[in-house]
Amino acid sequence: MKAAAIIRVASAEDAIAHANDTEFGLGAAIWTRDVAKAAVYARQIEAGAVFINGMVASDPRLPFGGIKRSGYGRELGSYGIREFTNTKTVWTGPAR
Repeated sequence: MKAAAIIRVASAEDAIAHANDTEFGLGAAIWTRDVAKAAVYARQIEAGAVFINGMVASDPRLPFGGIKRSGYGRELGSYGIREFTNTKTVWTGPAR
């Protein structure tokens, strides 16, 4: 079962402010016919992932994780794999 809260707002700016007024920030979805505007709004929403015209979902090809009290860091995707690696630097000076 899935559920969604529906809240009436006066404008897109009000919707973004309402969405950001939370302690959490795992995922958000924007449903619209104007994908160009949605891309602008997606950058303003404080969430680890924003899906435009699609449900928030985990995909192993994409980094997934939240912000605020929804977590720190990413799993999955190329960004996620870096969370589980330990990079070592080996530097060799000039021969003498």
